[in-house]
Amino acid sequence: MADLIASSEGSKQKIQMGSRISLHFALLMPGGEEIDTTRRGKPAALTLGDGNLLPGFESALLGLSAGDDAQLIVPAEQAFGERVEANVRLLAKTLFAEFTSEEPLEPGLVVSFQAPDGELPGVVKAVYEDTVQVDFNHPLSGSDITFDVSILSVEAPLAEDAAS
Repeated sequence: MADLIASSEGSKQKIQMGSRISLHFALLMPGGEEIDTTRRGKPAALTLGDGNLLPGFESALLGLSAGDDAQLIVPAEQAFGERVEANVRLLAKTLFAEFTSEEPLEPGLVVSFQAPDGELPGVVKAVYEDTVQVDFNHPLSGSDITFDVSILSVEAPLAEDAAS
């Protein structure tokens, strides 16, 4: 469960699963570095539970109301997951022929491989004579994320959503 840092109180419609909400948000790393935001543009509009946010971010919103401003700490395991060392792989350099024709194979290059359930992106960590070390962890894995939100509006779930 996310830890609430600050929130204003309100007696308005509270966010629950199925609520339609409009909000501004910023995602911040532990040092305060902003990694995503809607604050300089159009607010996000979503239905809680529709898959637009990771479940950890959705559960952090439960109980907030329109007018609330909150900074919620979402732990790594509920945000982008913990880092898994087994996801750092050493692969044959021959697998990278298509990548090297477009740009140099060097640390920091994002590569993508076809996987059974879609594409699997990874970040090149090191390049050796015959092999390449690739990290397939999400770049934000292992980090607690501050979810800084301003709730603009909350609409109750539709009756058919509440019944299901």
